Amino acid sequence: MDPAPQAVTVAATATTQVPALTVRPVPPALPEHLTLGNPSGATPDPTQPANYLLYRPQYAVSYHRDWGKPNWASWHLSADWIGMAARQDDFRADPDLPAGWYRPGASSYAGSGFDRGHLCPSADRTRTIADNSATFLMTNLMPQAPRNNQQTWANLEGYCRDQLATGQEVYILCGSYGQGGTGANGYATTLDQGRIRVPARCWKVVVVLPTGDDDATRVSASTRVIALDTPNDNTISTSWGTYRTSVDAIEAATGLDLLSAVPVAVQQAVEARVDTGPTN
Repeated sequence: MDPAPQAVTVAATATTQVPALTVRPVPPALPEHLTLGNPSGATPDPTQPANYLLYRPQYAVSYHRDWGKPNWASWHLSADWIGMAARQDDFRADPDLPAGWYRPGASSYAGSGFDRGHLCPSADRTRTIADNSATFLMTNLMPQAPRNNQQTWANLEGYCRDQLATGQEVYILCGSYGQGGTGANGYATTLDQGRIRVPARCWKVVVVLPTGDDDATRVSASTRVIALDTPNDNTISTSWGTYRTSVDAIEAATGLDLLSAVPVAVQQAVEARVDTGPTN
């Protein structure tokens, strides 16, 4: 899909003391974070500003220039990604957005009543400082009601990491859709002088597999797939299980094609089902 990978070095600032990050185009082979598919056919083509692919060693993102936030993010979570690196908290603009595009910065959400909500969480990337730092680029963040971000989603994120201790690995896709959410300061449709859209809904899909290889082919009709669709509202329940839905329902709401690399018959089985498994 892309020309031969060509490294782009992103220098750290003197204040963060973070090692340089290396960002590469999607390799021609099946890339780790798109193993289960590219939900919107995103490409690193600046002429596609509503579906611009940022593929990093840590995760993949489809970014929407005019909304100032991702459409979705996708990443693989295994024990190999967990280490001792501390949370960096180095929120910053993404220098890898095309020239001339507005780049949301660390203060773009200031005073809004919305959190800078991670798609790929900081705690999923603790192998190295550089891995953790990559999650604080603003292209991996969306305006999220604090209760949603800090409790409901955080509870599911912790549950996903807990699976690693039981010999599992996890593939996660998440994003948002619609416009207008209610944060700590009330309802809003945009932030940063209209340059960042506040989503109405936040969704997540989690595929849980025993640790192994050839992961897309190992997804079966009995594989546990958790799909979540939550309102972006500060009165949300902190129990993530309350918001379980089907992958089919998320696809209908977003127009995405999730798990597209999984065999069609298996997709039909797992995407129609609403998870009823444990929540802790």
